[in-house]
Amino acid sequence: MKKVLSLALALALVLGLCACGGSSKSGSKEIPDEMTSKDGKYQIALVTDVGQLKDGSFNEGTWNGVKGYASENGKSYKYYQPANGSEATDDDRYNAMAAACEAGAEIVVAPGFLQEAALTKAAQNYPDTKFVFIDGWDLELDNVAAVAYKEQECGYFAGYATVKDGFTHLGFCGGGGGTNPAVNKYGYGFLQGANAAASELGVNVDVNYTFLYGASYSPSSELQTLASGWYENGTEVIFACGGTLCQSVFAAAAANDAYSIGVDVDQAKDSATVLTSAMKELANSVKQMAAKYYEGKWNEIGNTCQVLGAAEGDTGLPTADTSWRFKNFKVDEYKKMFDDVVAGKLTINDDFENFNQAYSNLTVNVVE
Repeated sequence: MKKVLSLALALALVLGLCACGGSSKSGSKEIPDEMTSKDGKYQIALVTDVGQLKDGSFNEGTWNGVKGYASENGKSYKYYQPANGSEATDDDRYNAMAAACEAGAEIVVAPGFLQEAALTKAAQNYPDTKFVFIDGWDLELDNVAAVAYKEQECGYFAGYATVKDGFTHLGFCGGGGGTNPAVNKYGYGFLQGANAAASELGVNVDVNYTFLYGASYSPSSELQTLASGWYENGTEVIFACGGTLCQSVFAAAAANDAYSIGVDVDQAKDSATVLTSAMKELANSVKQMAAKYYEGKWNEIGNTCQVLGAAEGDTGLPTADTSWRFKNFKVDEYKKMFDDVVAGKLTINDDFENFNQAYSNLTVNVVE
């Protein structure tokens, strides 16, 4: 098995970094998570999905877009976390959105498909406020703009690159208990990419695949034990897909001197075990939606769903030197594959219900 760092150093990095997440930057200046507006009103708001604000993944990536745009354009901003955390109800989410609207929000950004019912009610009750539904769909309301992603693309990139780098024993731990379309598309793309690379290399690849212990998107001792067992039995890399559950996988990878794959944002900073990250440009997407509103172009996005992928520069793998940890698979090879997707030469199936199909060079072991 390939080595990452010594156990002590890797574990220290996981405990020190993954728990707190990364900081958002605008240039070299750190943007604070909290600010005080002069008039007591906050123009751009985020209502968090399940999990922590600073989850090093979905919530944090979206939040970086909110406060990044606000900071760059002189707008006030604030985040709201629904009551009851991962056990939040639709009423809890609605109350958070209503609080944002009452506090003067011109735009409310709501990440996560679980926001649908609360967001629909809030948009109807606050028709003068604009809402951005990240990982959502068209709610047929003029004051709601939805953004969805082709997660199957970046999942494919991660699976393909990992097998091309020489790994043949993989794992996937997904959040949402199998009910989250975005997570499911990540996983199905990962399998397709791994199979394509294995076919090209003439090797066989096996993948342990589960949503067990990931329903709440949170870390748990049960998930860490499961991941550790996989590593101990030969799994080399696990794709940790869903909120802060990555912390359990990162810790298991560090304890076994193994690798992990991050999701949503570049998670190389969060653990020395992260081989790569299947990214969607959450922050950039939020900035684009906010700009439409403040440029008087909301009519272009309201009552629509923007589906973003490689062609828009919104799915991919991180290629910075500090994030590219492959030894054999090269950036130039990845860029060619990326360009093929942009040009339509390579298409990736998003019908995730077909994930456990018969693959030419891939065996999927579903753990339930």
